[in-house]
Formats: sequence, C-alpha cells, structure tokens
Amino acid sequence: MSGAVDARLAELGLTLPAVVPPLASYQPAVQSGVYVYTAGQLPMVDGKLAVTGKVGAEVTAEEAKDLARTCALNALAAVKSVVGDLDRVARVVKVVGFVASAPDFTGQPGVINGASELLGEVLGEKGVHARSAVGVAVLPLDAPVEVEIQVELTEA
Repeated sequence: MSGAVDARLAELGLTLPAVVPPLASYQPAVQSGVYVYTAGQLPMVDGKLAVTGKVGAEVTAEEAKDLARTCALNALAAVKSVVGDLDRVARVVKVVGFVASAPDFTGQPGVINGASELLGEVLGEKGVHARSAVGVAVLPLDAPVEVEIQVELTEA
C-alpha cells in the first residue's frame, strides 16, 4: 500500500532508488529511539557516480545542486529501509552536506539547497530542517557532494 509520501514522490515524478550498499564498514541508516540517522549518501545512480570532481572546477554549482538532490533521495531510501514507511517521518531535523570544492569555491550553501529543496518538495513542512553546508578537499570516490540526514519519527 502506498502512503502519502510515496504518492507525493510519484506526483513529482520521482522514484526512491534501491538503498546504496555501504562502501565500507557501516550501515546506510540506523534508528535510535525516535530518530533515524543516515550515513553520508553519495550521488549514486544505478550503483555508480554519474559525475566526479571538484565543484567550481570540473563540476558546476548547478550540476552539484542536482547531485545533492540525488543524495537526498538516496538518504530517504536509507530511512525507508529502516522504518518501512516514510509516512512515519515526523520531520527532518538536520541535514549535513559536504561539497568537494575547488579552493576558491564558496557556494556550498547553494549546492546543498538541492537536498534541502528536495526534502521540502517531498515532505512539505516536515522537510524543513536545520543544516550545515561544508566545503571539503575531497570526498569518497571523488564524489562532488555527500549528504546525511537525521529524521524524527512519529511514535509507532
């Protein structure tokens, strides 16, 4: 049975991907009490990165913003793998985004807006969150962007 969040995803023309398998020794998401924490999600599509490189050099800010959307979709898939139904999400509490940046690139917040906007489109007011957008020298697999989220669940 499809819930409201699944219906909203369909309305937006989006499909949750399969959960990205871990690249090392960790779980894609874990639940602790009423919270679910995701591991950092890369912009993986069909098991591979579509784009690699630094934002502000090989990757444009607009491309990176789209990749951050993919990261957020992957994060929602990880949450769903733990809780079974995204309608259990009471709210997204925190988003942390990492942007592999060229030395002079300062547009990290605009890049991570891709993830924030996706969460708002899918979850409405429940998608409004606190956030950090951090520039870093390099990310795993030379990914341009990585996003992790923390969500609060409704009581089961």
